[in-house]
Amino acid sequence: MSATAPERPRAVLLGVQLPGIPDGEFASSLAELARLAKTLGLEVVGRVVQRRSRLAAAAVVGAGKLAELARWTGGSGVVPTGPPGAGRRAAEDEPEEDEAEAEPASAEPAARASVVLVDHDVSPSQTRNLARATGAEVLDRSAVILAIFQRHARSREARLQVEIARLSYLAPRLRETGGGKDRQGGGIGGRGAGESAIELDRRKLRDRIAELRAELAAIERESGTRRKRRGGQNTVALVGYTNAGKSSWMRALTGSGVLVEDKLFATLDTTVRALHPASVPRILISDTVGFIKKLPHDLVASFRSTLDEAREAELLVHLADAADAAFPAQIEVTRQVLAEIGAGDAPRLLVLNKIDRVDAAARERLAAEWPDALQLSVRDPADVARLRERILGYFERDMIEDELVVPYAKQRLVGEAHAACRVLAERHEPEGTHLRVRARPEVIARLRAGLG
Repeated sequence: MSATAPERPRAVLLGVQLPGIPDGEFASSLAELARLAKTLGLEVVGRVVQRRSRLAAAAVVGAGKLAELARWTGGSGVVPTGPPGAGRRAAEDEPEEDEAEAEPASAEPAARASVVLVDHDVSPSQTRNLARATGAEVLDRSAVILAIFQRHARSREARLQVEIARLSYLAPRLRETGGGKDRQGGGIGGRGAGESAIELDRRKLRDRIAELRAELAAIERESGTRRKRRGGQNTVALVGYTNAGKSSWMRALTGSGVLVEDKLFATLDTTVRALHPASVPRILISDTVGFIKKLPHDLVASFRSTLDEAREAELLVHLADAADAAFPAQIEVTRQVLAEIGAGDAPRLLVLNKIDRVDAAARERLAAEWPDALQLSVRDPADVARLRERILGYFERDMIEDELVVPYAKQRLVGEAHAACRVLAERHEPEGTHLRVRARPEVIARLRAGLG
């Protein structure tokens, strides 16, 4: 008898449509949260949504929607006040605003959810109140993204980066429990009471974050050294929204065995490989971590070293999923993050990826709206060759032709010329090796300086 697969934890989504957010953008954001839940191994069984002028201060939504949410989880639907066992109240301090609900209340759910995913960043008190009213674990959008990053981090650098971001997220959410007011003794010569338990926990977190940052700084110095060694080489960074197809293109352009999965944030570690078939001069391609709307600031800060690959690249290939109706907003999110890390003005080639999933009429509209973008599919070898030629053309745009005569006493320069230039002709004469080369002016100047 074959063993049955373990049942996945069930989750219900909670979203509030605030003024100025179009219906399409709101629906896309909830759909993205559902994909994040799937990546985290959760089964989404329902959603509760409400239009409001602002998030309810107590529990994100009003009393009616809070009760509806509790029907999905089996909770009481009211927020207890005071210590355990004290009175209970609904979230009546907030206007209900149900007259503008995005969806009607659902019928009694067939399946109970044990997790509530909120499509917003919420305060510690809102998280606590939601958990007490629903009896379920509550994760806001940042917490979901952090959990996925923690699960997918493979290298030591990525694990350190995620752990720093996770602890930074956790620090302000430490709250005093029943014993949280106990204080440690002041010690010999101490005045008054010592640290409370919560103060002690926070200090331990700060100390741990400092240790992790020191360890990460050492790794980043090594990464910086490797980037310096690549200085002067032609570099391309693949950037874009998560699951836009960066790893698939990395594999197609370099022939490498990079992990390719239809999951959000499947790749967290930067990979650098040479363009294949090999070009002269060599071009290095780097695959970077994907971006997403409302990417936690602490994650951007922690992954700044990894994102330096994008900041220092000579060309950014910006990939967007043309089959996703929300891709224009995703392009804007990527631009904002690139600007935040100092790569906003870097030369960029926009690629509308997965074009094989788009019909002919839509392709015509895309061509009119995005005339400078390439419409490509990584599954089409002709499209792969087309992007490769565009990359080569970018680095060859400023190249000039020149002829060098290398004396036989300096034949090492012949090898350097083959590595850094496209050698068009080579012949051997009594005075030395004659090379007809095509390269950038600075490369030719460096070779001439070596000739003395």
